[in-house]
Amino acid sequence: MTPLAGAGELLDEDAFDPLVGFLESAGLDGLLALGTTGEGILLSGAERRRAAELFVAARPDEFAVAVHCGAQTTRETVELAAHSADLGADAVAVIGPPYFALDDRALLEHFSAAAQACEPLPFYVYEFAARIGYAVPVVVLERLRDRSPNFAGLKVSDRPWERFEPYLLEGLDVFVGPESLIRRGLAGGAVGVVSGLATAFPGEVVAAFRGLPGPDLGPLREGLEQFPFHSAAKRVLGRRGVPIREDVRAPLRELTEDERQALDRWLGSS
Repeated sequence: MTPLAGAGELLDEDAFDPLVGFLESAGLDGLLALGTTGEGILLSGAERRRAAELFVAARPDEFAVAVHCGAQTTRETVELAAHSADLGADAVAVIGPPYFALDDRALLEHFSAAAQACEPLPFYVYEFAARIGYAVPVVVLERLRDRSPNFAGLKVSDRPWERFEPYLLEGLDVFVGPESLIRRGLAGGAVGVVSGLATAFPGEVVAAFRGLPGPDLGPLREGLEQFPFHSAAKRVLGRRGVPIREDVRAPLRELTEDERQALDRWLGSS
């Protein structure tokens, strides 16, 4: 999550340190800042750069901060990727630009430019067809692997398995997005997990990743998705002691009072 205030119009800078500390103390190895769960696509370029700076500044030792830098235009994507490299982030991730139907050549040039902008930082493609409106063709990734030496891998949030499996490409590190595919993805060669649910329930996702006893992640995901996800996850964080507001950036919306009460009841019984 990205801490916000002022009805979602301001960064809540004081909340970054405790949020990162909460995630690190629960056993996570790092975080992906400003991704789908982080509302990054709704923030201005200046806000995204400042948020990245705050996340990196809050980074404990041995805790990695990757920054999502995907934007609508190649120019803005390149600027964000270069900034993340300059400030000392551990990696850059970029989702494909939404809205336009881009052919293989356009996508390859876009990702190549972003990868070059953050060299030698590891560069990851964020594959999430449900959010951008198309799946990045595997051939584009194979060509990117040949062209960009810092192209390290992907975060793949596609499901079911038949849509996820083609991205397990030789020589690339793949991180599993859907919690329902953690076990199968790791068995198939994925190296880790990047889970939006882990923002609110980090220890539970760590247990699933390590094969330790813990709650089924499916009901946790379904429980949060009964409500507006971003504000619900922020309320859960608040209930777990993290001083983060429920504020979200419009057009996302906050919870109604009835939804807050229902969420609290669900959280108390889960």
